[in-house]
Amino acid sequence: MLAPFAGVTGPVAITAVALAFAWLAVASTTLAVIDARTHRLPNAWVLPGYPVLSGLLLVACLAGAPWTSLVRAAIGGVVLFVFYAVLRAAGGGMGGGDVKLAGVLGMALGWTGWPALAVGALAGFVFGGLYGTILLATRRAHRRTAVAFGPWMLLGAWTGIVFGAETATGLGL
Repeated sequence: MLAPFAGVTGPVAITAVALAFAWLAVASTTLAVIDARTHRLPNAWVLPGYPVLSGLLLVACLAGAPWTSLVRAAIGGVVLFVFYAVLRAAGGGMGGGDVKLAGVLGMALGWTGWPALAVGALAGFVFGGLYGTILLATRRAHRRTAVAFGPWMLLGAWTGIVFGAETATGLGL
């Protein structure tokens, strides 16, 4: 069973979780393409993630999913949002869209579990760093070249959602 469905029983709860992650999949694909092309993560795609995920995951809990998953989702969203906001304030190259997206992804990762949150948060930086290294090595970019980070955040989050528990165990986390 996929990690987002751990402990989720009953047709209504399963449907609510499935809809939440289906919406996230559609938004992820759209946002990755937009950010890669424009270096923007539009609010029209990012901000609905907060009420959509919150509402559907709340419905899942009301229908029998573990409330601890919803608490983890809220904590995950806040933690990633604050972490990215601190990076942005420190001049770490994060845009406002990255900060807002981090909160949405933190909610999905948190719902999935602590290992997913850790792996998903870290994997985005690993993927983005590898991409930047390849660009530098092939002389397609230099140190000051702006690189869209949203696609790497999204890929990292989905890595955490799908492979988080296994990866964390393999890394000894």
